[in-house]
Amino acid sequence: MAVVFALWLREVKRYLRSRPQILASLGQPLMYLLVLGFGLGPVFERAGQGDYLRFVAPGVVGMTILFSSIFSGVGLLWDRQFGFLKETLVAPVPRLQIMAGRTLGGATTALIQGTLVLIVCLIAGFRPDDVGGVLLGFVFMALIAVVFAALGTIIGSGLKDMQGFQLVMNFLVMPIFFLSGALYPLADLPTVLTVLTHLDPLSYGVDGLRGAFIDRTHFGVLTDFAVLVGLAACFLALGARAFSRIQA
Repeated sequence: MAVVFALWLREVKRYLRSRPQILASLGQPLMYLLVLGFGLGPVFERAGQGDYLRFVAPGVVGMTILFSSIFSGVGLLWDRQFGFLKETLVAPVPRLQIMAGRTLGGATTALIQGTLVLIVCLIAGFRPDDVGGVLLGFVFMALIAVVFAALGTIIGSGLKDMQGFQLVMNFLVMPIFFLSGALYPLADLPTVLTVLTHLDPLSYGVDGLRGAFIDRTHFGVLTDFAVLVGLAACFLALGARAFSRIQA
């Protein structure tokens, strides 16, 4: 456990030291929140869907956690390039603990990033229904972070260069985001899109956040929770297996 804590603390410290990166990473969520939130608000309201800012804010929080957590897998490539990964792997500790520490560290930094964006949403005018919903929302934020940090570890364990990781991310992260319903309702979609959104892990995360924050859900909060817990367990197991086979 000491190894897990040490690697978790290293990831968190590395994130907190990168203040310019933290500020820069808020740019994209702010664009979606302010430009789409206020720009499409009148259209969304005329369609009878209510306040678009309330609708899109949970999606923006989920998007932020997705990007931050899954890109934590890039850290594996940096550590491989600069030799830190080799030093870690030859240490007399189980690789499972190394993987757990790194993944939990990536999930924690993503959760911090998501919290910052949630604060920005509150400043912009977003209001959750109640305090209990906020606490449940943090549970879903943590689950989203763990799921995609583990997925980032799986991908990072199988790649050896930054170009390959960026290629995979461009064909994986953006479809996951745009098919999640973060920007639009999931009801009454064409059949193909309905199937794809049901297969998208982030759909259940965003839907869970909406259910917690504004009591608006498509799948149901219990379904969202069960799916995310199952995916977290599955991805952590696959991430542990992939990391155990990694070659520094």
